[in-house]
Amino acid sequence: MSRSSRSSAVSVSEQRHLAVASVTLGPWRPAAVVGALGGGVSLALHVVHGHFGLGILTGAVSVAALLFFSVGGAGSVLGYTSRGAGRDHRIKRWARAHPWRVAAVPAAAMFCTDLVIRQVLTSQGLFSTIWTGLWHAALVAAVVGVVGSVAAARR
Repeated sequence: MSRSSRSSAVSVSEQRHLAVASVTLGPWRPAAVVGALGGGVSLALHVVHGHFGLGILTGAVSVAALLFFSVGGAGSVLGYTSRGAGRDHRIKRWARAHPWRVAAVPAAAMFCTDLVIRQVLTSQGLFSTIWTGLWHAALVAAVVGVVGSVAAARR
């Protein structure tokens, strides 16, 4: 291996840092708006149908988190940002080139959020909560990864 290829290689630890850094640059304010709207609609639909209780609140908060992490993560791999447009071009370029690595970050955040929401607001068992959190995280990872892959293929 030549010296130049060794110096351009990115270690696994650096890849994790780049993935987290790219996600932090995502459009999180618009993602919060989309999440709040989706959670509010979910809650309203349950209330209109006459369902009340912590279960519907849990579902609405979970929908809000799912939308929040999906929109924010997808915006991250597309290079959209709620901050200044001229910042961190290298991180954005890396995120566009590695959408599945970036997708792991909002997916992990979705898993942790869903786990806490369901353990605090419901009487669901731990394994059921973990299973629900895993498939919600897989859904976020799929959305973010596919959006980034399709966008990269179109370039």
